[in-house]
Amino acid sequence: MLIRVGDERTASIDLVLAGLLSSIAGALNAVGFLIAGSFTANMTGNISAFADHLEHGAFLVALSFAGLVVAFILGAAIAALAIRVGERKQVRSVYALAIAGEAIILLLLGAALAFSPDHPQETYLVIVLSFVMGLQNAVTTMISQARVRTTHVSVAMTDIGIELAALLADHDVRQAARPKLRLHSLTLTCFAFGGICGALLHGLVGYWLFVLAAALLLLISLPEAHRAHRL
Repeated sequence: MLIRVGDERTASIDLVLAGLLSSIAGALNAVGFLIAGSFTANMTGNISAFADHLEHGAFLVALSFAGLVVAFILGAAIAALAIRVGERKQVRSVYALAIAGEAIILLLLGAALAFSPDHPQETYLVIVLSFVMGLQNAVTTMISQARVRTTHVSVAMTDIGIELAALLADHDVRQAARPKLRLHSLTLTCFAFGGICGALLHGLVGYWLFVLAAALLLLISLPEAHRAHRL
């Protein structure tokens, strides 16, 4: 799942990757909104909010939304740079290690918040989550050659619409559209499911949700990294 790149990947591998990581992305996005009122995976909405607050003269609020966009871009850029370096050095585990890096960031964030619940730091929380979402989206985009994007729900919905229209075309077009429709439908469904689970779990365990998400990411990435080193 986190070893094969591009055309080496099968449709089933992409489905597993999309299902697992979009669920986690949905959970983190929902919790970021519950805690701080900001979406950490929805950069389109954040840019719109930046423009709206700027137009109304709320410069500090506008800058906070711009900060989320910058954090997302930095997360994607750092992940892409690390992956490029790893690929040049033929480190087959580089994608798995990038996801493990995401897990470590979430683990540190969750532990810091869980042990300091009386010190609300919503701004820092959503900036870190935006950085993590950019990192994750870059990893899934690069390893799948842009077939899988775990945080871009608007892209998934657009693709679903295009592929539904393709089902009305000739046989070859329908055959090509069906795997894409399954992939993007699963991404959307799992993102929504993750959001629901994230909201419920946050109500039960609070900031420890980030530790749980980190543990799940480590369960996904570390066996893949170990397997890559054995190949």
